[in-house]
Amino acid sequence: MWKFPQKGKMHIMSIKQLMNSRFRDLQGGLFLTVTKADVGEGAGNFMKAGGDIMAWADPFFPDPAIPESVQKALHKAVDDGFAAHYSMPIGDFQLRQTLARHIGKGTGLELDPSRNILVTPGSDSGLLYAMMPFISPGDEVMVPNPSYPSNFLNGKLLGGVTVSVPLYEEDNYQFRMEEFEKRVTPKTKMVLISHPNNPTTTVFRRESIEALCDFVIKHNLILVSDQAFQDHIYDGIEFVHPATLPGMWERTVTVCSISKGIGLSGFRIGYIYADDVIMDVLYGGAVNVIGASSTLSTIGAIAAIEDESILKSHFVRLERRRRQAYESFHDIPGVRMQLPESGILSWLNISRLGTSEEVANRLMEDAKIMVNQGVPYGSQGEGYIRIVTACFARDEDAQLRFDRIRKVLLKMGEEKGIK
Repeated sequence: MWKFPQKGKMHIMSIKQLMNSRFRDLQGGLFLTVTKADVGEGAGNFMKAGGDIMAWADPFFPDPAIPESVQKALHKAVDDGFAAHYSMPIGDFQLRQTLARHIGKGTGLELDPSRNILVTPGSDSGLLYAMMPFISPGDEVMVPNPSYPSNFLNGKLLGGVTVSVPLYEEDNYQFRMEEFEKRVTPKTKMVLISHPNNPTTTVFRRESIEALCDFVIKHNLILVSDQAFQDHIYDGIEFVHPATLPGMWERTVTVCSISKGIGLSGFRIGYIYADDVIMDVLYGGAVNVIGASSTLSTIGAIAAIEDESILKSHFVRLERRRRQAYESFHDIPGVRMQLPESGILSWLNISRLGTSEEVANRLMEDAKIMVNQGVPYGSQGEGYIRIVTACFARDEDAQLRFDRIRKVLLKMGEEKGIK
């Protein structure tokens, strides 16, 4: 049997020199250890060894999560045989119609499904594609820190430069506009936000969003707003859609998903909405860059969005779960935690216990649970961990894991003499 040649360091370096600088430094875990839970085989191997994953933003994972109404639609599609065929590269028209109604209810916007909406194979590809028409080599993209790891990397992949703008826990992670103003340059092209913010769960308040939009207009920039976690906002906090503010519709690209709120991460259905001047370009390149979304997933997505009881039921469940997580973690000596404002995550300040890496590794070793280190979410994430507290469908099963995490964190506090 033919064997692959061994890869020496010099061989790796010489091949990588043929790659462009945007990709050359990426690591997939084949030669060096990577810390991101969704890169390489690390998480898969951890699960095979009996560990639990609370590091993928996938609600109810690993339990069954397809609502009955969606199952019926999928079964019928398979029985009828239609699911074997392509959808439109820009997205099935019925799904775009359904999304136009859904978006309209939440925003008041009257969207044309043939001019303002594009379906993507998940919001990660949608986020990169939303940025592609605007970023030329050397263009700067301003990204709040901490933020979603892809926000820091995407600009580089497109040849641009990511400019990190710090957020602060003492501000509840709201924008300090002076931090933006002192970093803007003639090369600044875009501001990229996750709203609500991942990993902090922060909902940017109206004052923050309005100030940011004024900044975007003042400096003639594009705003890309990743709103994957928008479906569940707690405690009556107002959610302001940047695209609805004066002067912002024509310069905002909004990226959304059915993965977090509806809980159908495996369907890989995301969507973008924007002004038709922007959308015309995105439509023009869709078949080349993102291709067509899964037809079967599209049919399931239509059923899921049309069944409004799903989001309502999930809201009750997830609101209860975030309180359950807060009660489990917030009073641990050496840990600081705010009650999550949105979504499916919890963000813990564990800086008194150790570095993000030390705490995450200890949880893997002693609790057999994988959580996210804070550092991939930006330099401001050091001293924090992210836990996907919506994992596991049953509260009892989640609590078993919360208890294991709590036990390890308490032990770490005791070892450092924290009371």
